[in-house]
Amino acid sequence: LTDVYSSSPALGRYFRSAQVVYYSNASSTVFYQLEFSVPPSTEEFMENTMNPDFIRNVLRQNIYDED
Repeated sequence: LTDVYSSSPALGRYFRSAQVVYYSNASSTVFYQLEFSVPPSTEEFMENTMNPDFIRNVLRQNIYDED
C-alpha cells in the first residue's frame, strides 16, 4: 500500500503511512489505516480528493493496472 499511495499522482504528496490494523487469514480480510497529511482543508478538497471512494479507487486502479 505504501508504494501504491506514495506514487499516486493524486495522493502521493499527501500520503504519510499505511498500517495493518487487523488481519484474518481464515477469511482473507485485512483492515488497514492510511495516514494523510493534508493542507488546511477546504470542503471541496475533503469531499473530492479525500473521499473514501476516491482513495479506494486509487488502490483498485493499481490492482487493475498490474493485471
